[in-house]
Amino acid sequence: MRQARLGKYSLRILRDMVVSGICTRLSWLCYFRALQIGPASRVAPVDKLSVALVILGAWLFLGEHLTPLKIVGGSLVTLGAVILAFA
Repeated sequence: MRQARLGKYSLRILRDMVVSGICTRLSWLCYFRALQIGPASRVAPVDKLSVALVILGAWLFLGEHLTPLKIVGGSLVTLGAVILAFA
């Protein structure tokens, strides 16, 4: 009985893992390409904006609660990335 249940979900989990791996690989390829054409001091801060984007995406698409602490943290990460990118 346990095996049937595992089999039902294993294809979905496998698909999600493959898609996640592909997206991760593409992300790194884009990051390294950006490092080839731009200075690391400007590329790296933009990469760190992903933290703020994940907070925003989790709120918009996954229904996670946005607490004041998350808002402040995401804002500080964004502010820090902007300051570093334009400094």
